[in-house]
Amino acid sequence: MIVVMNPKVTDSDIDIVRKELESKGLSVHLSQGSTYCIIGIVGDASNIDPDKLLTFDGVDKVLKVQHPFKKANRLFKPEDSIIKVENTLVGGSNLGIMAGPCSVESEEQIIEIAKKVKASGANFLRGGAFKPRTSPYSFQGLELEGLRLLKLAKKETGLPIVTEIMSTDYIDDFVREVDVIQVGARNMQNFDLLKQLGKTDKPILLKRGLSATIEEWLMSAEYIMAGGNENIILCERGIRTYEGYTRNTLDLSAVPVVKRLSHLPIIVDPSHAAGYWYLVEPLAKAAIAAGADGLMIEVHNNPQCALSDGQQSIKPESFDELMKKIKVLAEIEGKNI
Repeated sequence: MIVVMNPKVTDSDIDIVRKELESKGLSVHLSQGSTYCIIGIVGDASNIDPDKLLTFDGVDKVLKVQHPFKKANRLFKPEDSIIKVENTLVGGSNLGIMAGPCSVESEEQIIEIAKKVKASGANFLRGGAFKPRTSPYSFQGLELEGLRLLKLAKKETGLPIVTEIMSTDYIDDFVREVDVIQVGARNMQNFDLLKQLGKTDKPILLKRGLSATIEEWLMSAEYIMAGGNENIILCERGIRTYEGYTRNTLDLSAVPVVKRLSHLPIIVDPSHAAGYWYLVEPLAKAAIAAGADGLMIEVHNNPQCALSDGQQSIKPESFDELMKKIKVLAEIEGKNI
């Protein structure tokens, strides 16, 4: 349920409504913009009489929220959320371009790639330190050593770090060392992890699960937001279907659907969606045209020798050419990099 207040409402009127709701055991979420003021009600509002609320000064109308996600709902916050990561913004008219290797392999490798993607226009460095792999015998990442190497690359380039967390055991390390904590597709419904991340104030990149519906995805975001952390960037990375010619099926329709349902920014990962390097460029361009707030792209200086996902990684030269085209599309869509 949400209470729509008159745009000219006083702080005193808002406080009276807030206290009335909190006296019923409910928590409230105030969203105040230049042309609106909304009080979102979180909790069981079945004992709330909408007609009674309409008698309070400043209340224009009371609406029921039909979706199970509340804080992530655009009704709770009509304006787009813009996530600030150091001096970089994601959301609204700001594109976040996250580029780098699937896995951090060495100091030389990650620093070289970081310098090249920055020169091409990337504003984040992505790289896996902890790697979830289907096979237990595959390369699992350098773990804490990988985080150290990412920090060295950041020192060299100034690019904020995006990397995936696998376990609650390392939350303190990630909060201390990482700029954007990524929750991978396989952990989208790891609710213990989501609850713990909700207690931090770090930006969270939440990837869509392998077979998750959009509502399930937004409910996972709700877990984090319910804990107090509302700095969330959603990432569409393809879903599992019966199609065999691609690794996954990129659901570009999720971009406009999410933007209709939620105020959270959404980016697209064409590398994991496609699974093949030659599909990355067309899907990346399509994502920007569909209204995405950014991209996550795997870039490797020697894909043939990559320790993971070399077949879906593009070379720095190809990334540079892609960025030239993305900048043109971004201008058409009214976006900035």
